[in-house]
Amino acid sequence: NWRQPNLFEVGLWRRIAVTRQKIVVIEDEPDILEVVEYNLSREGFQVITATTGDQGLEAVSREAPDLVLLDLFLPGIDGIEVCRKIKMDPMTQRIPIIMVSAKGEESDIVLGLGVGADDYVTKPFRPKELIARVKAVLRRGSLRAEGSGSERLVRGELSIDGARHEVRVDQKAVVFTATEFRLLHLLASHPGRVFTRDQLVSRVIGGGAAVIDRNIDVHIRSIRKKLGHLRNMIGTIRGVGYRFQDDGLED
Repeated sequence: NWRQPNLFEVGLWRRIAVTRQKIVVIEDEPDILEVVEYNLSREGFQVITATTGDQGLEAVSREAPDLVLLDLFLPGIDGIEVCRKIKMDPMTQRIPIIMVSAKGEESDIVLGLGVGADDYVTKPFRPKELIARVKAVLRRGSLRAEGSGSERLVRGELSIDGARHEVRVDQKAVVFTATEFRLLHLLASHPGRVFTRDQLVSRVIGGGAAVIDRNIDVHIRSIRKKLGHLRNMIGTIRGVGYRFQDDGLED
């Protein structure tokens, strides 16, 4: 029953092939790699796999993927070093990275986020959770340019005007200090992205400021209080830091 496809069908399949987002998965455990590859492929992603850090770096350089799913512990070059090399290369530094780690490796998660990872998933994970996080990171990729501080951000009933230094909740103006405003704007500019306390200190307050990372907690509490019923927009990642809650994820 084979027939020659018509021009419309050829064009359709070409468009589908072009628009499929590409993900490099770097994972050395065969069972996990098989599950991840199957579920990502079923969601329509083009998946390229690697089982060592060196192979992963080569695949990222060759394929220029839309996202990298990176295991923390790998033969040869570990995940932290792979992440660092990707983020140091001007050709690959904008590619988002999701770290995969076993539970209880909190310090490694913090380290991974510190060298540029965008998010993390802990083993064992449910395929639905993995897909949700992958889609969330890809979705917010288009929002990266909004972090300049001069854009007007609208997140539901929350409005943040960088040019006017103005925050509105339910269309009512709320007064924020300069530090609180910068913190809120940074988090809201990258919905779903996890920021460690150290990252928030360096980006918002400045590396030379005499402020310890736990002072960020005080600022976050104040921000939440001023947000009122929208306070849950600022989510706490226990032992790691904070993120602006993405619609597709739950803590």
